[in-house]
Amino acid sequence: MMGNIVAIVGRPNVGKSTLFNRLTGRRKAIVDSESGVTRDRHYGKAEWNGREFPVVDTGGYITDSGDLFEEEIRKQISIAIDEADVIIFVLDVLSGITDIDEYFAGILRKTDKKVIPAVNKVDNSERYYDSSLFYRLGLGEIYPVSAINGSGTGELLDAVVKELPEKEAPEEEDDLPRFAIVGRPNVGKSSLLNSLLGEERNIVTPQSGTTRDSIYSRFNKFKYDFYLVDTAGLRKKTRVRENIEFYSVLRSIRVIENSDVCLLMIDALQGIESQDVNIFNLVKRNNKAVVILVNKWDMVEKSSNTARDYTKALKERITPFDDVPVLFISAVNRQRIFRVLETAVKVYDNYRRRIPTHALNKLVQEAVENFHPPSARGRYIRIKYATQLPSRSPAFVFFCNYPEYVKDPYKRYLEHRIRENFDFCGVPLQMYFRKK
Repeated sequence: MMGNIVAIVGRPNVGKSTLFNRLTGRRKAIVDSESGVTRDRHYGKAEWNGREFPVVDTGGYITDSGDLFEEEIRKQISIAIDEADVIIFVLDVLSGITDIDEYFAGILRKTDKKVIPAVNKVDNSERYYDSSLFYRLGLGEIYPVSAINGSGTGELLDAVVKELPEKEAPEEEDDLPRFAIVGRPNVGKSSLLNSLLGEERNIVTPQSGTTRDSIYSRFNKFKYDFYLVDTAGLRKKTRVRENIEFYSVLRSIRVIENSDVCLLMIDALQGIESQDVNIFNLVKRNNKAVVILVNKWDMVEKSSNTARDYTKALKERITPFDDVPVLFISAVNRQRIFRVLETAVKVYDNYRRRIPTHALNKLVQEAVENFHPPSARGRYIRIKYATQLPSRSPAFVFFCNYPEYVKDPYKRYLEHRIRENFDFCGVPLQMYFRKK
């Protein structure tokens, strides 16, 4: 049931990022302006033959290190081997097989994970012929590709999808909500799970990275019935200590993908850090509902406006999607634990909310009359009709004459109007504009 992760590895300058952009359909020019998304940029979704799967460019996480080069490479590969289901090993036809490639291949030959060698920069028949040299690495079938123009990537994706484990049917046949507890290592995720379940499900120690695998726990009391997913925190591995951040991002990806509502825990004493913003953005990018839990609140010195000021500062970090509930809790002292359940269930109801088409169109008509879409290049934009798509998370499509000219500020205006009239607190909304 877990999301299948495909990791891209290889030495610098072989074209890993270009291949990543090609597979995930991103262009170099799309640079997220949101703060704290830098690391996040190396995670994307690819879709091929009806299968959607996360792709991670591990090279993007191995930087700014005084380590020996080989040590860096070993870290990169160990992360990929531990966490990914399929590994794409990128090579460069122009430089042939280098010592570093040999070193990479030596480690990859020993893994039982599927390794797919992609020989990049093959964009003419002579280079295609040269690419056969890479069979010498002993990693099986090679895939000549050109990440720049896309040739060969279809065959590469066929090979990747063939190796992904079949999507298992969810173990739970029931359609119960799935709430995931996510956050950086050591913010108190397991303590919260134990407080909710009232039992020591996980061994809680104050060292970061003691939880190992995702645990589904059925919660069925006080008239509530749902699954709690505890994030597989971090394995403690000294060799990837510096990459603890990357590990928690990878683990969070799996857990977020399999949930409906994410309970994002942050440490009250440390405040919201860039990695918290990263995880928040992963939740948003996967279109999941979210509740922010500020844990260890009992340890914060308070004055009359502490919580209000804290909430304001926190929402500034996550804007523009800041219609999110924030709760101040203590997992260990069970402070406001019941509020966590109430809020999660309420946000789940918002996540499943359906707006009748006539009510949506009445609202959109009023919004447009109050503030017309700005004309673009002398063309007047007319929004004729809107409807909610039948997707699991809320998504709306607006039919208009010039969808390409509707700018982000106007999209946000319409989103705000929908939020003012219907309760979507904690839920990201997708807004699509199509030609009538």
